[in-house]
Amino acid sequence: MRFPKLFFTIIVLTVLTVFTSHFAFGQSVSDSELKAKEDEIKQLEAKVAELQNQGKSLSLQISVMNNQIKLTELRIESTKQLIAKLGEDVGILSGKIDSLEGRLKEVSAILLNRIVVSYKVGNVDPMQMLFTSNGFSDFVSQAKYIEVAQDNDRKLLFELEQTKINYNNQKDILKTKQAQQEQLQAQMVKLSADLAQQKQDKERLLAVTKNDEKRYSDLLAKARSEFEAIQGIIAGRGKETEVGSVSEGQKIASIISGASCNSGGTHLHFIVSNNGIAQNPFGYLKSGIDFENCSGSSCGSSDGDSFAPTGSWNWPIEPKIRMNQGYGSTWATRNDPIIRQIYSFHNGIDIAGSSLDVKAVKAGTLFRGSYAGSNGCNLRYVRVHHSDGGLDTFYLHINYL
Repeated sequence: MRFPKLFFTIIVLTVLTVFTSHFAFGQSVSDSELKAKEDEIKQLEAKVAELQNQGKSLSLQISVMNNQIKLTELRIESTKQLIAKLGEDVGILSGKIDSLEGRLKEVSAILLNRIVVSYKVGNVDPMQMLFTSNGFSDFVSQAKYIEVAQDNDRKLLFELEQTKINYNNQKDILKTKQAQQEQLQAQMVKLSADLAQQKQDKERLLAVTKNDEKRYSDLLAKARSEFEAIQGIIAGRGKETEVGSVSEGQKIASIISGASCNSGGTHLHFIVSNNGIAQNPFGYLKSGIDFENCSGSSCGSSDGDSFAPTGSWNWPIEPKIRMNQGYGSTWATRNDPIIRQIYSFHNGIDIAGSSLDVKAVKAGTLFRGSYAGSNGCNLRYVRVHHSDGGLDTFYLHINYL
């Protein structure tokens, strides 16, 4: 008889469905290990925040950097653990899905065979069954068997459908975990880059300060004073004297050679202002100029600030232009160990040229000015007020003519 075989098949399928619905993923990287790593990261984050609020000494800054480096290393370790755990889960899921797929094919074949048998049994004439039976009790037994078999066929079909649903659910889980793996891999790339940058920042700070607290304090004070002066000048708080009208291209000043008040070396800080609000100078200066971009980690490096002039003005200095810092959020405001502690937005551009001569980029009225900073030095500048609206250009770190 086929009944025992059918009953056995249903039991196998039911067990298979329950098993595939509740199997556990591999746990070689335990949840407790991941939790411990998360707790360690939180503790270190709190320590970094505490150190950052304690002041600006060199030793504290280096301590902050050391802890930030350690924090990033911990995050990398944690991410590696998560990737490994997901890899185990993906491997197990893939194996279970392959097994389910095979079992689905097998059970589908059994079900198809049962449908054929049921169809044949269903077409048997009851009278024929009665005459071919060994008595009335045998006839009743055959009729009950057919009813049970048909009922079990329906159960088999239901169980097959549930197994298909579980199979599809496992495939969805697999896709989700694979997507999580890709996200974590991308996160690993960023964390590795952050770690390399943090180590470079520490080396740069030690190189600039020579691991000397006084030098560090002096550099901070100088950068803070320059920022204060530049903000004060563009806000109209400098002391100015009107000189008179100047024409476009007329020499109006000369760049100070070497270090000077709030300047570490030869350069012109050029600002364009409209009604007291700094504008991007590249929107006014003309393109096609010969230049060297030294605004990044080194001259010509790919991490330098954007050099993309689109205007019509001639440049205030003679090319070849050397750009030391661009406008806005610059490489220096993000990476320089001193500058980034003082300001995050550069309101002009720092440039040098083939000569020290400074020229008016546009006709207007010339003013000579100075700003007394908090460190006691007077930062000299000239301003040209242009006739069109509230447009002004500022030229800092210069000598008057």
